[in-house]
Amino acid sequence: MRRVVCPGSFDPVTNGHLDIISRASRLFDEVVVAVLINKTKKGLFSIDERMEMLEEVTKEYGNVRIDKWHGLLVDFCRHNDIPVIVKGLRAVSDYEYELQMAQMNHRMAGVETMFMSTNPLYSYLSSSLMKEIVKYGGDVSGLIPELVHTRLAERLQEP
Repeated sequence: MRRVVCPGSFDPVTNGHLDIISRASRLFDEVVVAVLINKTKKGLFSIDERMEMLEEVTKEYGNVRIDKWHGLLVDFCRHNDIPVIVKGLRAVSDYEYELQMAQMNHRMAGVETMFMSTNPLYSYLSSSLMKEIVKYGGDVSGLIPELVHTRLAERLQEP
């Protein structure tokens, strides 16, 4: 079985994330979307909320599993017998950082990294940008799933 992990914080998931996940799901038998836990950062959504949204918006793919992990990504890969990480690249600036991570992951555990260029429709998307736009009432139609937009608007309107 060909397995791959698609890691991230997904706070919240965007259509750019979903583009990479869906493309990976056509190339691999199983895609594990790993919500990485960074205890030094306070996210807008809890890990469980992120996982719930991801499960809902990826259920149509059939071969995508949602999981969470605290620690090194290579340890997650070893623990789950996953030889490949897939990462979306939006711009050259992403590449410089991701290349360094890929080289370290390969050195530490022999895990390969596959880079996918982001669909130009989503190349400017980031979770933080979506949060800012929704916070101020901007239109993010077509940039995040409707379920995520609803949850994001509700969360940002809370006192």
